[in-house]
Amino acid sequence: MTPPDDAPLYHHPVKRSVEIAGHKTSISLEPLFWAMLREAAEQEKAPINALVAEIDAQRIASDTPPGLASAIRVWLVARQAKRLAPPDDTI
Repeated sequence: MTPPDDAPLYHHPVKRSVEIAGHKTSISLEPLFWAMLREAAEQEKAPINALVAEIDAQRIASDTPPGLASAIRVWLVARQAKRLAPPDDTI
């Protein structure tokens, strides 16, 4: 994935507010990750808040929950890796 024009590759994290289960919280992510999150939400046909809530639920259910921003980054990278992986067509 190449960074979108509006998402510089190297930039300090940008703080934005999201709402999870009726509670507002702030998340700091680099612009590239915000762009990836927007793209993922569009592809999932879901609002960003809903996608973040889903990631948050998975994070909380893990044995060693990371911070929310870290969980979002890991989720996005894992999603991208899964999309780029060759199909498992072993003969």
